[in-house]
Amino acid sequence: MPDFHSTAVINPEEFTERLKAVPQTYGVYIWRDSTAQVLYVGKSKSLRDRMQSYFNIAQLSNKNRRMVAKIADFSIITTNSELEALLLEMNLIKQHRPRYNVLLKDDRSYPYIKVTINEAWPRILTTRTVYEDGARYFGPYAKAGSVRRTLSELNRLFAFRPPFDCGDDRFKRHQRTGKPCLYYEMRRCLGPCVPTLVSQEEYKQTIQSVCRFLEGKTEDVVKNLRARMSQHAKDMQFERAAFIRDQIRDIEEISQRQQVMRTVTTDQDVIAFAREDGSAVVQIFYIRNGKLIGAEPFALQNTEDEDDAQLLGSFLTQFYDSAAEVPPNIILAEHVEEPMIIENWLSQKRGHKVEISVPRRGEKRELVEMATTNAKRKLAELRAAWMDGEKRSVVGLRELATILNLSDPPHRIECFDVSNTQGTNTVGAMTVFEDGEPKKAHYRKFRIKTIDTANDVGSIKEMIERRFKRAAAAAGEDVLLSITDVPDEQQSEEAKSKEQEAWSLLPDLILIDGGVGQLNAAVESMKRLGFGHLPIAGVVKGPNRDRFDLLLPNAKELIVLERSSPVLGLVQTIDEETDRFAKNYHRALRTKSMKSSTLEEIAGIGPKRRQLLLKKFGSLDAIRAASVDDIAALPGMTRKSAEELKSLL
Repeated sequence: MPDFHSTAVINPEEFTERLKAVPQTYGVYIWRDSTAQVLYVGKSKSLRDRMQSYFNIAQLSNKNRRMVAKIADFSIITTNSELEALLLEMNLIKQHRPRYNVLLKDDRSYPYIKVTINEAWPRILTTRTVYEDGARYFGPYAKAGSVRRTLSELNRLFAFRPPFDCGDDRFKRHQRTGKPCLYYEMRRCLGPCVPTLVSQEEYKQTIQSVCRFLEGKTEDVVKNLRARMSQHAKDMQFERAAFIRDQIRDIEEISQRQQVMRTVTTDQDVIAFAREDGSAVVQIFYIRNGKLIGAEPFALQNTEDEDDAQLLGSFLTQFYDSAAEVPPNIILAEHVEEPMIIENWLSQKRGHKVEISVPRRGEKRELVEMATTNAKRKLAELRAAWMDGEKRSVVGLRELATILNLSDPPHRIECFDVSNTQGTNTVGAMTVFEDGEPKKAHYRKFRIKTIDTANDVGSIKEMIERRFKRAAAAAGEDVLLSITDVPDEQQSEEAKSKEQEAWSLLPDLILIDGGVGQLNAAVESMKRLGFGHLPIAGVVKGPNRDRFDLLLPNAKELIVLERSSPVLGLVQTIDEETDRFAKNYHRALRTKSMKSSTLEEIAGIGPKRRQLLLKKFGSLDAIRAASVDDIAALPGMTRKSAEELKSLL
């Protein structure tokens, strides 16, 4: 008989009957807490037995005991096979990111290298989203910095369009002028914007060489380059031939450094890991044609009490679900749970057979050990960084609680700031920090509606009222919301639920950027809405942002924070993040306003023409740079109106 005494189950009898009704079949189960939040998503080929095993408390790990203590409800989805259960489990974990599942540490998407081979003059750039758009993708990579370094090195070797400084607007501008930019003079670009400098065929051959290089096929790249060098020499284009000669030399040097496997030339990923005290890092070596073309470490969370097989299995499904490619061979440091099912899934994803192996000797085992060593080194680095950051945050929060006379260190801190330019485009921003770390999913922007002058006090008042009216509405109270705060009817029910949940969470401390006026306005609004019991303080900065002191309601003096104290670092971090968030939103609105207002002032340019112009050219500068013929070619434009527009701009 399951034991529900250590759970949050309200009606054990009803819960027992529901568990008994769970079928003995393939499927996915979802544990939820008393607020319906997903705690854990799991799969099993025998749902009822697997779910009932959680309530044999004596047999559970510490992590599962903590989870079971919060279980109040569950749901199940049956499937026809273990593979279907695996796919469903992966999708649900990605959707809910449950607190007790093993997860890739960052919930953002990972960066990729994108090659737009479907364009006339292809670009090579970084992206975080993979589309089925005809482009080629390589990755994912653990950090955006590693992608930028890779692109810079590739650009040095192959001189394609600069990855970060050659958008379509700039490219077309140089096409019109017939002059290349400085990158051509620096030999960092072949100059495809000027047709006389490089043919489209040769430029696309360069892009294909980049792709082959990323695949580890450097021999093919060098062979192709040698043929092109010879042709340029025959055509007496000696400068071009010398450039390719230098390319070949650099590529061969890199290729020699990459060579790691002497006997095997197949594509494979080598995956090993290191773990300690609940922390874990997985290291991947990307080996293509016997060459190590990349190495990326990925941090995992919620790994406490998980065995090695579960940890590796969770990583494989999450990583390869979003990977741009799957190699035919995956070499692991340890065995995983249900390897045949994962192999089957990977084979379907790749379109060809994928094999998972765990070598015990030989060259492949040496690679696994090398990957393990790298994982241990990265784990040590990350743990040192985490411990330093956590220590500073914990000490800062404790000091903050002491200074403000709070009963406990504040778990959730909300900070508010406003931004405007001489009273125009006034906006407000709310940032959220939990346990000293930013909770960006709960950041909120406010477009100030009731204030049309430079009035920070009035803006803070409006923002606080709107924030806590949303909190009251989320709690079921009857309040009148601003039209901008009414939930979007086009949102899905799940999105509405998440939005409502975010607003319903009340802060343990509120920080207001500003002095007495802003603080008093916030206090007044909160009291009127029934939230006057929440702790609040103002953040007062020095004239050069060299001080970040605190001001309590009705206090006559500032609380001066010591220059070397952790609490000063914490308050400064929170306040400056809010300032950054507010200014970025304000700049975006101001830029949009400037774009539209300038065109609105021109007679004969109505809303439709204005929209077409901005959609086609992207900015006023691009419209100014466009020719009369380009503008006149737009639907609804005439040559006369195009000439008038050019003269006015």
